[in-house]
Amino acid sequence: MKLEMIGISKSYGSKSVLKDISCEFTEGVYGLLGANGTGKTTLMNIICDLIKPSQGRIKFDGSSDAEDYIQYLGFLPQDFSYYHNFTGLDFLLYMAALKGMTKKQARVESDKFLKLTGLYDVRKKKIASYSGGMKQRLGIAQALLNHPEILILDEPTVGLDPKERVKFRNIISELSADKIILLSTHIVSDVEAIAKEILILKDGNFVERGSAKELLSLIEGQVWEFRVSEREWQRFAKDYVIVNERIEPDDIVLRVISDESPVKGAQGVIPSLEDLYIYYFREEANG
Repeated sequence: MKLEMIGISKSYGSKSVLKDISCEFTEGVYGLLGANGTGKTTLMNIICDLIKPSQGRIKFDGSSDAEDYIQYLGFLPQDFSYYHNFTGLDFLLYMAALKGMTKKQARVESDKFLKLTGLYDVRKKKIASYSGGMKQRLGIAQALLNHPEILILDEPTVGLDPKERVKFRNIISELSADKIILLSTHIVSDVEAIAKEILILKDGNFVERGSAKELLSLIEGQVWEFRVSEREWQRFAKDYVIVNERIEPDDIVLRVISDESPVKGAQGVIPSLEDLYIYYFREEANG
């Protein structure tokens, strides 16, 4: 099973959003990292054939015909709409009917995925009473109804509390053995533990791609922590990429990325994916 993007570009007028993206995916979870506005949603919509690329094509198992692979695709968009007066079960039965299932098949599949996503016990409650995490899990359930081989998830954990994010990640990890799962996010922890590969999207293309371990090796020996006074902080903020600052009673502990030790006594520390993310998207992080 292989999904390919070949020379994908997308422009809106004179603004180029995606620039000649080519890559391929097999079974497993792929984390697509990028700041808001970098084109993640545009890329997801192109894969789902919701918008057409300006150039390039998508292939699945050798076919470039969207009708050949859309039937194997499940999608949870960033802004997914629910019928809040429906119960969770009613909603899944409705979505199953739209996907052409018989009533019997729809009930069997709906119950199956309500159990998988931990919603079976609340299946008869109205969606209006669901928490944000429960609604997202219901979104996963509807995306799975047609037993997709490709699962596209666009910013699926935005607004969820840490506990719900962990539940969500566990579900995705369980599904990844026999599916291609593309998870778009700007929340590093969503993909750090479960992604087979992480792709960093910036300026219309992938600037890095690899496992978490491979990506972290790019900034190994370049992350430092040291203490400064409040007065000194402004100078370092101007000269270095600051990934974290911790205010203590007498001073400030800075965590920065630098090719060399920024000050005498600075301690080298183990890099994290968040360090790498801030390094690439420091302009956005600084507002």
